[in-house]
Amino acid sequence: MVWIGGPPGAGKSTLARALAHRLGLRLYQSDTLTWDHRDRARAAGHPAAIRWEALDPGERWSAPPAELLAMSLHAERGAMIADDVRALGRGPLTVVEGTPVTPDTVPDPARAVWLMPSPELQRSRLAERGLPAGVHTLYTLLLADIAARVEAHGLAGRVVTVTPDATPSDTRTAAEALLAGALADGPVAATAAERQALRRAENEAVAAQYRAHLARPWTTGDPRTAPVTLTCECAEPKCTARLTLPLGAFPPASGAPLRCH
Repeated sequence: MVWIGGPPGAGKSTLARALAHRLGLRLYQSDTLTWDHRDRARAAGHPAAIRWEALDPGERWSAPPAELLAMSLHAERGAMIADDVRALGRGPLTVVEGTPVTPDTVPDPARAVWLMPSPELQRSRLAERGLPAGVHTLYTLLLADIAARVEAHGLAGRVVTVTPDATPSDTRTAAEALLAGALADGPVAATAAERQALRRAENEAVAAQYRAHLARPWTTGDPRTAPVTLTCECAEPKCTARLTLPLGAFPPASGAPLRCH
């Protein structure tokens, strides 16, 4: 595995997709397991998970900061991610990305980077999203929490600081330099068919995330028509295209790969 952590708004997903698609790697995005992890925490009797599920959406986001952080399951999900990736079958090198990827999760920090946005960049990116106040508060708390964990583990050298003038290419170059040894170890997908299979698995995970969310009793939306954004499955290493289609249209009945052209 290689591991990419950092708070919301850092560019983790963009970086992880770019690496996985260009190099032919498997991609694990922790967001796609959000609802599975919440169900596992509830089944284990985790009080914060049970409380979050019992509250209506408005009450969840008006909770005090400490409770917001606890109900996010930030610390608990790290262990679940570690379990998930250990259970993956044989295959190409896996890029594991997500906010719960902390130094406590990663077995070998030399195979990890943390993208840490400068405070002004996180403020501007969160403002662009138009987030509710409670969500904004949680994301700010997560930045401070991850920064403290990285510092406590003495891993400042594994941090890529993302500033307002940094491009995705700048971030990718800095991260790849830190991960060069791990990336060189491979293995990677060797054929177009193997690359397409990786991208299909990536899209299946995203679709499953949407369906699990829409199955919650407090959500609204039609799982047939809800729009979902997926990655192109053409398997060309330089392709970064994404496609938005109704959730019910995936996977295609024909079984053919999703293509941007």
